[in-house]
Amino acid sequence: MATVDDSGFLALDTVTPLHWAGVLLAAISGLLHLAFAPGLLPGGLGIGFVVAGVGFLVGGAAVLANYRRTQLYLLGIPFTLGQIVLWYLVNAPNFSTFGLVDKTAQILFVAVVAVLYSRER
Repeated sequence: MATVDDSGFLALDTVTPLHWAGVLLAAISGLLHLAFAPGLLPGGLGIGFVVAGVGFLVGGAAVLANYRRTQLYLLGIPFTLGQIVLWYLVNAPNFSTFGLVDKTAQILFVAVVAVLYSRER
């Protein structure tokens, strides 16, 4: 559960630099997905982009709140790996700069989350 200080704000005393790296990478991917979602809506791909974007941002916020971190790590790894595989299958061999930036952030995210899981379980 999250810890709260006397002023009512979340205490971030349990957040390490590695947590911050994971949150930053999740935010990059989440914001990229939300930025491109409007051009793809109302179709299924646009809805998928919204779900992915919100998922990354909410997951990052939950990690900062120290809410069920190990469960989030276990959910975040296959969630992200699935996106990478789907992206490759849909886009190969025509990869956009957006896609390459996003997938680089996601690969790094998976590595960070795997290390965090191995340290905190």
